[in-house]
Parts: sequence; C-alpha cells; structure tokens
Amino acid sequence: MKFWNHWELRYRVAALFGLVACLVTAGLGFYLYASVRQAMEMRADYTLIGRVEHFRNLFHDLYDIKQMEERPGLFESMLGNEQDVRIFKRVGDAPFIQVNPGKLTPPAIPAVPVGTALNIEALRTGQADDGVRVRWVTALAMLGTNKDTIEITAAYVMTQESKVLSTYLYRVMAAVALTALLTTALAFIILRRGLRPIKLMHDKAAEINPAKLSVRFGMQDAPPELRSLTEAFDAMLDRLEKGYEHLNQFSADLAHEVRTPVNIMMGQSQVALRQARSAAEYEQVLESNVEELSRLARIIENILFLANADQDTVVADRVEIDMAAELEKIADYFEPLAEEKQMRFEVTANGSIFANLIMWRRAVNNLVLNAIRYGKSGTAIQLIGGQNEGTAVISVINQCEAPQPPDTDRMFDRFYRGDASRSAYTESNGLGLSIVRAIMHLHHGATSVTYLAEANTICFKLQFPGTTLK
Repeated sequence: MKFWNHWELRYRVAALFGLVACLVTAGLGFYLYASVRQAMEMRADYTLIGRVEHFRNLFHDLYDIKQMEERPGLFESMLGNEQDVRIFKRVGDAPFIQVNPGKLTPPAIPAVPVGTALNIEALRTGQADDGVRVRWVTALAMLGTNKDTIEITAAYVMTQESKVLSTYLYRVMAAVALTALLTTALAFIILRRGLRPIKLMHDKAAEINPAKLSVRFGMQDAPPELRSLTEAFDAMLDRLEKGYEHLNQFSADLAHEVRTPVNIMMGQSQVALRQARSAAEYEQVLESNVEELSRLARIIENILFLANADQDTVVADRVEIDMAAELEKIADYFEPLAEEKQMRFEVTANGSIFANLIMWRRAVNNLVLNAIRYGKSGTAIQLIGGQNEGTAVISVINQCEAPQPPDTDRMFDRFYRGDASRSAYTESNGLGLSIVRAIMHLHHGATSVTYLAEANTICFKLQFPGTTLK
C-alpha cells in the first residue's frame, strides 16, 4: 500500500485502467471460451447419439452377424475419429467387434432398451489417460429377423475438440494480456496529455509568494472541471491578496497609532528625569502618561473586539429595542458635547428592533460621535429610526464641516480618518466606524454611507435584518 501511495496519479489511473480492461476482456474471453466449449460438447454428444442410432438401424437391417463380419471396415469407420471406441457383442457374450485404440475401460452404465430413442441423459462422461473428455453410451439393438439382441457400446473421444479449445484458450489469454498492456499504455499517454493543465497549475502555484500575490492561474483553455477549480483558486487569491494588503496597512496603522502615545510618554518621562522636579510637576507627568495609557487601552480594546468579530467568536444575543426611547437616551447623553459645537439633535423614530443592546448602542454612539466631530457648527444631527420592507433602519444624518467631500469608499476601513485632528472625548483612533461595520456583520446586517454634495450632508445607515425576535 505504501508503494501504491508513492505512485503519481497518472500511473495509478493508467494501472487501474489496465486492470479494468484486463478483467473485462478476461471475463468476456472466458465467457466465449465456455460458450464454444459447451457448443462443441453438445455437437459431440449429438454426433455420438446419431451414429449409435445409425448402428441400431444397420443391425435391424441385417439378417445375421456374418454380414457384419463380412464388412467390418464399414462399422469400424462409422464414428470417424480414430480415437473413438466401438464395441459390439451379443448380450452376455464376448465382443465380436472391438475397436478401442486408447484401451479405454467402458464405465458401468445401463443400456438403452430396444425401441427407446437415445438422448443426452443416456450419455456418461469419462476421461482418457491424457485428460481428454470422453462421452460414453450403451444401447441395445435388434438383429434382423433372428431377433438376437446386440449390445452397442460407443465412446466419442474429444481429441480434436480439446486441441481446438486449447488453442482458443491460449489466444484468449494472449488477447487479455495484450489488451491490458495496450490499454495501460494508451491510458498513460492520454492521462499525461490530459493532466498537463495540472502541471501548468503546479508551475503557476510555485510562482506565488508574498511578494507576487498578483499571479493568477487564468487557464481559460483548461477542461471545465479544472477551469472551475482555477477560477475558485483565482478568487481565493484575490481575497488573500486583498486581506494581505489590508493586513499590511493595518499593521502600519497600528504601529503608527501605538507609537504616538508611547513616544509622548517617553518624551515626557525623559524630560522629567533630566532634573529634579516638584511633586506637582511629577503628578502632571503621571496624569499625562495615564491619559496616553488610557488611549492605548482603548486602542487595544477596540482591536481585540474587531479581531473577535472577524473570527465570529462574539455571539450577538438579541432583545427587543424601542428605537424611539433608545435614540432619545443617546441624544440626551451626547447633548452636552453637541452644545459645545452649537449643534442639536432631532430624533424621529418609531417601531422596535431586535439586536444586542450593548452592541447596538455602541454602533449608534460611534456614529453620533463621528457626526459631532465632523459636523458643521450650528446644525442639527438627525437620528431617524424606522422599518422598511422587513428591515429595521437607523440613520444618522449631519452636515459636514470640511469643504472637501469625504472618501465614502474608505470610511469604514480601520484607522481611516477624514483629517489629522485628534480629540480626547471622541476617542478618535480611526476604529470607530470599523467597529460599527463589525457589529453589523455580527447581526448579519449592512452599513452604508451617502454623501449629498449639494447640501454637504452625509448620511450613515444601519440596516438590521428582520423585525421579529430570533
């Protein structure tokens, strides 16, 4: 079995093809051999029966045995085969004609009575010294007008048939062997050509490495089965390339985000250690370090949440949420922050939604914080909740402060910012909208953002599937 496992696929399939061809040809050949053998044996039986019946008729036409003795050659040649047995005798007497070249011993078989036709059931099977099949029969005949009873014992020795069958068997075996060899060879040649696309796939796959993720199989002339496989591989490579690029960008952004607070803490600590400081100054440095450590803790917490959400390890247990009441609570909570920018909330909501309450609040809070941070002073932030065709929709709409339109295609990417500004209370680390998208993924929902250039307004939508508790 280990030896078989080391074989290449083309050798395995070619060998199996040869084995199948060998079995089929052997089965067919031996079936034909058995059919020919049966036909020859049947022909020999009927030949023996016919000749013995002919003897019985001849004896019936004779007046006495002297006529037979005067023409012994006629009776000796009637079976035609020089190996055949012909024994004639009166019942209870010694044979008066005995032709037995092979010195065969007749078996003890009952004689077919006079007037009873011979049939195959009356024949018995024997075997010569050389293994050749022999068929025996004994029948009684009435001699002319003397009414003497003659016992006829005859045998048909299948010497010629045995030679023909032996030759036929050798030819069948040769045909089986030749068929197996030819089938194996042709199968190997066909498979070698047919499996060529797999070799090309192997060569293409060998080219792929982290520096060449853009390589694609693209085998449009391959068989349909392999073409669908290469298309699946190409789609997989597209996802891997995109994920690899995203991972590289994520790693670079993460290093940048972590480096900033670490550098700030290191710089402040080094400055404080250059000379003796008062207790108040040390306290101020520690407070600043605690602030930067809190920012690092928030970044780590958000990254861990996103990592768990990507692996679907977070379970979103859903409850029924009154959208109007919850949106009013969120508006009341962020109202002081909004007033600092002379902004206000307008809440329009009805109906309920089924979602994880903590995650739902976190997603909407992040959108509200984003609206406050980037919204235009003196404008309103609209919080709208409703149901539409079996889905619950939450919309957060505000006018933009920046004169340039936002990049809506990248707004949900990790560590993406519309500008370089930072704010402690908004926890701006570029992960807020990424967390929103992760929460919607856990709820099997969807996020979308629309920018209206004529009104300089941006609208974020959260679509939750279903309006019934699951």
